[in-house]
Amino acid sequence: MNVIRAALLLMPMLALAGCAAMQQAPTERPDGVATTAEGAPLPPEAVQAAAAITQAPPPRPRARATAAQLDTTTTEQRAAAAAPAQAAETRLGTTIASLGDATEPGFWIKTPLVKSRGIGRIVNPANGKSAKVDLIPLDGPASGGSQVSLPALQLLGVSLTDLPSLEVFRS
Repeated sequence: MNVIRAALLLMPMLALAGCAAMQQAPTERPDGVATTAEGAPLPPEAVQAAAAITQAPPPRPRARATAAQLDTTTTEQRAAAAAPAQAAETRLGTTIASLGDATEPGFWIKTPLVKSRGIGRIVNPANGKSAKVDLIPLDGPASGGSQVSLPALQLLGVSLTDLPSLEVFRS
């Protein structure tokens, strides 16, 4: 039953994959400069280090609808994303999350809890697992749900068909 449910969830996303934007810049400030939560510019090496963890190449065009083929992150990226936070983080809130576009690569969360793009962490309070992610604004009220990448959900130990409650932090 879970396999059928997962397949039904993935089919519409795969049908829209050709329309999805592939990669976006790691910031949303109008002049293209990545910033901290307080608005201070981040050094370029910090942006590159974060992107090296959170971004991945898109799946092969002929990838089948399996999690293993759609997850293009490396073992090193998964280990870095799962590493404990080393900098101060600001808790943004809790959100109910669902699987986002499974063909969109990397570790990310699209959430109404952020108004500008940045780097952060999501935590699954059910098991304590966390993932470093690219925070991407999503239109809607702060109480609205969020979309999470396939590799991030797997790292958190969440079934792709669950709707977990996740804690969101900005680095």
